[in-house]
Amino acid sequence: MKFRTGLLLGTTLLIAGIGLNPQIQGWNPFSGHSLTVQALAEEVKKDPSNPNKSAETYRLLTLFGDVFERVRANYVEPVSDRDLITNALNGMLTGLDPHSSYMTEKQYHNMEIQTKGEFGGLGLEVQEEDGHIKVVSPIDGTPAAKAGIKAGDYIIAIDGKNIDGTPLNAAVDKMRGKPNTQITLTLLRLKATKPLKVTLTREIIHIQVIKSALYGKIGYIRISQFNEETEKNMKKAYEKLQKEAGGKLAGLIIDLRNDPGGLLDQAIAVSRDFIKEGAIVSTKARNPKDNQRWNAKGTDITNGLPIVVLTNGGSASASEIVSGALQDHRRAVIVGEKTFGKGSVQSVMPIPGNGAVRLTIARYYTPSGRSIQGLGITPDIKVQDSYEEPEFSIREADLNHIIKNEGGNKEKPPVRNDLPAIASSIPAQPPKNWPKYDYKNPATDFQLQQALKVVRSMAGLTVSKDTPIPAVKADPVKENKKEVTPPKPANENKPVAPAEKSTNQNNH
Repeated sequence: MKFRTGLLLGTTLLIAGIGLNPQIQGWNPFSGHSLTVQALAEEVKKDPSNPNKSAETYRLLTLFGDVFERVRANYVEPVSDRDLITNALNGMLTGLDPHSSYMTEKQYHNMEIQTKGEFGGLGLEVQEEDGHIKVVSPIDGTPAAKAGIKAGDYIIAIDGKNIDGTPLNAAVDKMRGKPNTQITLTLLRLKATKPLKVTLTREIIHIQVIKSALYGKIGYIRISQFNEETEKNMKKAYEKLQKEAGGKLAGLIIDLRNDPGGLLDQAIAVSRDFIKEGAIVSTKARNPKDNQRWNAKGTDITNGLPIVVLTNGGSASASEIVSGALQDHRRAVIVGEKTFGKGSVQSVMPIPGNGAVRLTIARYYTPSGRSIQGLGITPDIKVQDSYEEPEFSIREADLNHIIKNEGGNKEKPPVRNDLPAIASSIPAQPPKNWPKYDYKNPATDFQLQQALKVVRSMAGLTVSKDTPIPAVKADPVKENKKEVTPPKPANENKPVAPAEKSTNQNNH
């Protein structure tokens, strides 16, 4: 069967096919205490030389069976065996780390649809934390992004009804619905004096993971997530930019901000498009025989053009693999804010007729051997997106029972002695009077403006010392020998709402 490994924050954009263990195929999860007897028999069969372990397993499984029967007989309301077992499976997996979970058949089906790139909803990446539903990131061009919902917001009510303590999947189900129907979310936001209410209209959301624009001779490619089409469409976007620039692109910006990740093979493929030789990423599993390493294949589609990568706290997992590989190889300059810090790999193991298990199976490491688990990728040039302190405050290190950062070489990010001279003059935050960010107007995007300065400098183009004024416009193709504010490019793809994703973190 086809095996796919995912790195998404909540690991929803991944598929793995693994043959069902024959010892489990005959197991009836609803047979009461027979669960204990069968599990014990299998345990003794596997390890007859360790009676102490078998005895402990027997005691623990007896405890589970006892609690199961007490709840079934005495809970205030009747509850189905399936619900009890599903809750137990979820508790077993979510208690391991924030990215492992059990998916019912319906949830697994939804995940497969999302991986293909189309589903309905609002366009939010969310995660459960301490009984609260918090936003990891809004997805480009979706109702959530247009409504101004921000990473780090907490959703406390849906249509006026409190959802604190509601399981994540139940909250997501409430947010999904028929297209063109309205929903009101009540949000808590850092530093806001009172809850915020936003009314959104649900849409059928089509994922457009790649968007591109041309700013003079500088190409811009936005990657919003890593699904099955990412690398192929990114190459098409690059070829289109080269054609529009008359084959004279001088540099490239890759925007990975608020990209929660996705498929490991796509992260590797994107990295290989810019790195000619050496390691891309490696993984270490529980069993050393399962460790893997992926290397470059001798290609660079840009033929060495200067590259700047934009990151922030919503850049996670596959995004961090790409930015970490480009940083370690000094192939790109990372501009923006520290990334999320998810350094683990998940696999989805289907259980025919009963959903699937999403399980953390390995840690990954950058080419230099660093683990970014709980740490993230530190940008080479730090630039905030607003004058205030960064609003995105939720990262891997803030989640409960995360896996440890271990197995790496403990090295700090590489010291860059190859940064352009302009790096020292790039401001760490916009001026107080910088206009409010409007996703339709790139001139209001302070981080993008600074990235353009950096890549122009790397390309040997003229760069002024002053921050561009958003009202100034430049010809989108002809390169002027003075710094100007890039206009909203005429050839920019009209944003199409990306797909809804469900994760643990979930999307809706």
